[in-house]
Amino acid sequence: MKTSIPIRRGGWRHGSPGHQRGVSIVLFALALFMLLGFTALSVDGGNLFVAKNELHNAADAGSLAGARMLYTQDGSSVNPGANQIATDAAQANNSQNSASEVVSALRGHWSFATRTFTPNDSLDPVDLFEKSTAELDEYDPFNPFINAVEVVTARQQTQVEAFFGRIFGFEGYDVSARSVAYIGFAGRLRPKDTDQPIAMCRQALVDPSGNYSCSVGRFIPEGDQTGGWTNFQHDESGATNANELKQLVCGEGNPDEMRFGEDISTNNGQVQSAFQALYDCWVEETGKETVWSLTLPVIDCEDGVAPSNPLVGAVTVNIVWIIDQANQIDQRAPQQMELPPEDSDGVSPGTWSSASTSGAERWDSFVETFNLQKPNGDLAYWSSEPQQTGWRQKSIYFLPSCSFHEPKGQTGGENFGILARIPVLVD
Repeated sequence: MKTSIPIRRGGWRHGSPGHQRGVSIVLFALALFMLLGFTALSVDGGNLFVAKNELHNAADAGSLAGARMLYTQDGSSVNPGANQIATDAAQANNSQNSASEVVSALRGHWSFATRTFTPNDSLDPVDLFEKSTAELDEYDPFNPFINAVEVVTARQQTQVEAFFGRIFGFEGYDVSARSVAYIGFAGRLRPKDTDQPIAMCRQALVDPSGNYSCSVGRFIPEGDQTGGWTNFQHDESGATNANELKQLVCGEGNPDEMRFGEDISTNNGQVQSAFQALYDCWVEETGKETVWSLTLPVIDCEDGVAPSNPLVGAVTVNIVWIIDQANQIDQRAPQQMELPPEDSDGVSPGTWSSASTSGAERWDSFVETFNLQKPNGDLAYWSSEPQQTGWRQKSIYFLPSCSFHEPKGQTGGENFGILARIPVLVD
């Protein structure tokens, strides 16, 4: 009988222990490489996130500081030092114990319509008048509205350190961040930003095209879209407490912050005690010979005044006259009045005066000089017909201001001639 002896023909059989050990070494090396990659991604990625966040904080601080000081104190022109203020503020913020590098700090124009920033070094006076908010949002290279500061920060000279990334040939990482801060028109008003408990209607401050206009004088009350009393309070309906309003007259203004877009309490009726206090204060402040400049809240009166209306901004007006008794025109009509200032120096162009013994003649001359109009565009002349006259009992006659004045409040409102003091981040 022949016996068969099995012969192994070279190599390991598939699935043998030696073969498995070889495959395991390859898989272990691959897993180790992947583990190192994930570790590098985790450690270096986390480090990059921290550095990027710190650079963003620096850029935000720089753009906000530059925008806060974008205008001169009276709002008349752009501050030439705004870029340097932005640079200094950004560099004062470190990124991982290294000063943040400022690649650029630029003044320019931010458009909400296109969500773009256009650099512009113009220092021209800020012209807000006879323009709508939408018009000012458009970039005009020949007459730009400088309203924003862009800051770009980076870690380029001192790169963000690579840890495990060195294994893959990375010595460090370049990181940058960008921020744009915009400063627009006063909308959220800080305590004491407004002067008297009177809310102006936006409809009395804009022309038919919706542009803010300061060439037409109006009076309160006239119709239901000029203005009314307010106690400055949100979350209330109606400002009917006469004693409360009287205490606010010639006080320190709004006691609390007023928020753009929210309703404030209003009253469209006459409040005798508050009006008398206002009249007495006006006489004391002006001697009935100079204009009385006041900053007042602006409300939307599309649906009339009271019991509450949305706050949409703030405006400076010049009170030119107040009438407390309609039946004494010869004694009560003005005889002289300083004309409102028309330039950034606040210099008055002169004084109106009339020596006529007829109160009606003096009043009509006064109306023509100050362009005091009714809502229908007719001049507010005196008339013996009560329903037609512009000489009315308990009325306040005002002109919107075209003069530069100190910015107020926080950005957020519509354009009524007052720039905000506090900017907001937009990009």
